Amino acid sequence: MAPDPWFSTYDSTCQIAQEIAEKIQQQNQYERNGENTIRLTVTIRTLLQNLKDKIALLKDLLLRAVSTHQITQLEGDRRQNLLDELVTRERLLVASFKNEGAEPDLIRSSLMTGGAKRGVPNPWLFEEPEETRGLGFDELRQQQQKIIQEQDAGLDALSSIISRQKQMGKEIGNELDEQNEIIDDLANLVENTDGKLRTETRRVTMVDRKSASCGMIMVILLLLVAIVVVAVWPTN
Repeated sequence: MAPDPWFSTYDSTCQIAQEIAEKIQQQNQYERNGENTIRLTVTIRTLLQNLKDKIALLKDLLLRAVSTHQITQLEGDRRQNLLDELVTRERLLVASFKNEGAEPDLIRSSLMTGGAKRGVPNPWLFEEPEETRGLGFDELRQQQQKIIQEQDAGLDALSSIISRQKQMGKEIGNELDEQNEIIDDLANLVENTDGKLRTETRRVTMVDRKSASCGMIMVILLLLVAIVVVAVWPTN
């Protein structure tokens, strides 16, 4: 099955966010050592713009997939949650780059290991479930891909069940059509038989009438013969 362009874009976007966190940490180290940070600053700005463009692309791909029913509403909500997390990461990275928010070490730790340094709680992992606590970025992504694969397998199984039910419905429909044809043939046969029976009944009635008429004629003829015989017979 071809890879989903949304998830391939999502993975590359997460990698950009990770790279930005590393660059910000490196920039702060340079500043503490009195080294030149101009090149790093330009690189970080470029990466932040790239991150912003990637997030905008993810939003567009998600909107298109939901509006054209390429994915279910449940899958759309799940992807939206992932997208919201990326937006939060972007804001924290921008704030760290401008020295307005969390320290870069904290952000890098959040991206790389899912933990927090210096005793500061990770703002991205508030009420994080126990099964994901302490996992690294790659481990979290692998776990996420595993969940996605399980959900895809469940959707494939559901699709297979629906296909079988659809096939059964077609077969039942075909069976009903055949039975309806048999019923129509029986109805036509009964109708034709009834018509023939009525025709034969009319013929029998006509024959009976003709037979009765012939009998009366024979009686009349016999009477006439008897009268003639009596009239011509010599009397003593």
